Amino acid sequence: MPLPRLYPIIDFSCFAAKADPLAAMLAFTGELIKAGAIILQYRDKSSSSGHFLSNARELRRLTLDRARLIINDRIDLALACDADGVHLGQDDLSPVAARKIFDQIKDGKSRIIGFSTHNLSQIREADTMPIDYLAVGPVFATGSKANPDPVIGLDGVRAARAATQKPLVAIGGITRVNAQQVREAGADSVAVIADLLDSPAKAVEDFLRVLG
Repeated sequence: MPLPRLYPIIDFSCFAAKADPLAAMLAFTGELIKAGAIILQYRDKSSSSGHFLSNARELRRLTLDRARLIINDRIDLALACDADGVHLGQDDLSPVAARKIFDQIKDGKSRIIGFSTHNLSQIREADTMPIDYLAVGPVFATGSKANPDPVIGLDGVRAARAATQKPLVAIGGITRVNAQQVREAGADSVAVIADLLDSPAKAVEDFLRVLG
């Protein structure tokens, strides 16, 4: 699967303090798409399943025929909102099981599976799995997770690139300032949360320009 250079992650917690969190998130997402984002991941670590699904369905309506929507962690909710795929972590359903579930759905759609890795051992194991891309990180220090894995740095991205031919998404503390270094280290795409939040349309344009 060819990956776009920029992979925005929409984390619901970033909008939870707004007067209308859903409206704020949808407005933000719309700006990302208008500026050129063509793949988006929805992440929500704290909401109930019902709230997660409700928000995901609204995102699906907004992104339909405009951008691919990937759901973090939950393959059941990815299917329930007719998303384009799922992104799984080390403690989620295995990619092998997820692929079997997707393959059983005979609707002609090719659904995406992404998988998070944090060290060389996990990368090598992921390289054998039926996934469309693997994510590696955190590349730099990040505040988007309560208990982040150890920082791997640019050397970690280079090691990941040497260990797999699968499309590689780098994640963790990536900004417009350091994104080009991450690409030069071997990442096909950079996943970003925080550096998109202020002026999202301009941020997307800046990232796409920096990433070439």
